[in-house]
Amino acid sequence: MQRSALWQSIHILRLTQNMWLNTADEHECEFAQWQLDIGHGRHMDENGNLILPDHFHCRENTIESLIETIYPGIIYHIPPTDQYFAEHTILASRNDDIDSINMDILRQFPGEILTFLSADTIKNNNGEGGQDVLMYPVEYLNSINCSGLPLHKLELKKGCPIMVLRNLNPEGGVCNGSRGILTCHWNRVLEVRLITGQHAGSTVFIPRIGITPAETQIPFEFCHRQFPIQLCFAMTINKSQGQSVAHVGLDLRNPIFTHGQFYVAISRVTSVHRLKAIWDSRLSTATTKNIVYPEVIID
Repeated sequence: MQRSALWQSIHILRLTQNMWLNTADEHECEFAQWQLDIGHGRHMDENGNLILPDHFHCRENTIESLIETIYPGIIYHIPPTDQYFAEHTILASRNDDIDSINMDILRQFPGEILTFLSADTIKNNNGEGGQDVLMYPVEYLNSINCSGLPLHKLELKKGCPIMVLRNLNPEGGVCNGSRGILTCHWNRVLEVRLITGQHAGSTVFIPRIGITPAETQIPFEFCHRQFPIQLCFAMTINKSQGQSVAHVGLDLRNPIFTHGQFYVAISRVTSVHRLKAIWDSRLSTATTKNIVYPEVIID
């Protein structure tokens, strides 16, 4: 953008006041300044590593300890409320980690597991002339797990939190990133009560739809018919952008890998006192990566 011929004609509006700095809590002010420093790539060594503050540490550096800290009561089957799920989440950088954490918590969550399998097909695979037949077994199609694509085997429980993965009805609050609670289910539609945004408390219906990944993800036309949702005890850092959550857990066992991702993660929480993290246990100290490219930062 800065190399564009239009750059000289662009008027830059600078945000100079951090609203957190208005608080009387000295720790919150320090955390707000630390966040800004992280966003500018400060406090890192020559390898791009930074040391996590002591107050980020869980009681134990394990995923079980992180789950117990962020979701107290779930393992004791205390019925959570909508507000409980709206104010608690765990963030990680990779989809595989998110899927694993979600399943770990789902097993502890009370209720019977509901399983919804996708119907996967290859488009225009009629084989006319014997040239266009793609010999991919159904098992392979079921195993495809692209970003933004719901799992083939979608396991849920009534009362569990979910996230919508497609813009189905933005005016009604059913859009990519909306969070809700599963309240009822049928074979072709799910009933969900939204818990975030201006439509929080509204009941909406999520249909089973056909989803085609982008050509950059799959080199053939592939239709994945499934409910466009995922479990949302945990979500990726990228999916959390734009959301503010009271209690945030960071799974940093696999470090972040894109510019500004760590800053996004630490800026989701509304208080320094409610942010906890775990890291790679093979490291001798509590460190993680912070990837920042200074050339893209406008000073």
